[in-house]
Amino acid sequence: MAGFSSNKATAPITGINVTPLVDITLVLLIIFMVTAKLVVSRAMPMDLPKAATGGEVQQIFSVSLRADGTTYVDSERVANDQALLARAQQALTEHPELRAVVQADGTVQHSAVMHVLDVMRQAGLSRIAFGVQPGPKVEGQTAPPTNTTEVMP
Repeated sequence: MAGFSSNKATAPITGINVTPLVDITLVLLIIFMVTAKLVVSRAMPMDLPKAATGGEVQQIFSVSLRADGTTYVDSERVANDQALLARAQQALTEHPELRAVVQADGTVQHSAVMHVLDVMRQAGLSRIAFGVQPGPKVEGQTAPPTNTTEVMP
């Protein structure tokens, strides 16, 4: 029999062949290395705020993009990108754990939203979420559970 040191069936195992184990481990390592490069996303990293009942109050930096092209920060209109940058930097110095919520009208162009995100990243804000309103569910479909919280205006 395989694994026995002599021809006797009752002899103890004195050596274990680890070659198959090493082969399988190396194949799995190669598979994980190849697929890890495919999984890496080039998307903008976002840290969405989490909600917990009775938890600590978080300071939110709210940026609203309207359909007419105006930008509001915490319900106050900002004139240009410099004002947005200054307000974001000031808020970040006051609250180091500041989280930003971008609320954009459905007709606002994608480039305008990305531009505002870029200005906020230049200010040092890295925890950014998007404000949404819940919409109708598709018939016959159930949404998988998520760990993120939708932010509503």
